[in-house]
Amino acid sequence: MTQLQAGESFDVVATRVRMGIGWDEDAGAGLARTGRPTVDLDATALQFAGGQLFDLAFYNNLSTRDGSVTHQGDNQTGSGEGDDESILVDLARVHGPVDTIVFLVSSYQGHSLEWVANAYCRLVDDESDEELARFTLTFSVTETGAVLALLRRTPSGWTLQAVGEGVAISKPTEGLAKLNRFVRS
Repeated sequence: MTQLQAGESFDVVATRVRMGIGWDEDAGAGLARTGRPTVDLDATALQFAGGQLFDLAFYNNLSTRDGSVTHQGDNQTGSGEGDDESILVDLARVHGPVDTIVFLVSSYQGHSLEWVANAYCRLVDDESDEELARFTLTFSVTETGAVLALLRRTPSGWTLQAVGEGVAISKPTEGLAKLNRFVRS
């Protein structure tokens, strides 16, 4: 397993991969401290082709049209062991023009991600269940969302790039223009 830092890349050799995302709610979060319900983070995978949004998979749209990306279900509390949400990607089925898949996490209730602890994303070979790469978020993000990682199509296959940058998005279908800087045009 490769531990990634922001900006580092990893060449993906597996065909079916799973992006697992995990987090815990900070002890100070919730109604008493923030005036909002518990932190509900949502994982999203957005497919881009030539800088334009092609399709996305998230809690309200569990699969892309081509079936290559499938959200595995919504966890509204972050409780429990292991990945809280995961997204399955069949890289062999990704529509030809799609060159970038953005993995985003956002707070549905509009919490700053400062109220989240122990956040990570990890890329797993879905066939062998082997963890290929992990990116641990070890900083405070003041925005309501964060771009965790990018899968980029290259002439020789796919590469995972760790990002970990905050974006002001609480629902994945809002503010897509804020993702332009992460996507090739």
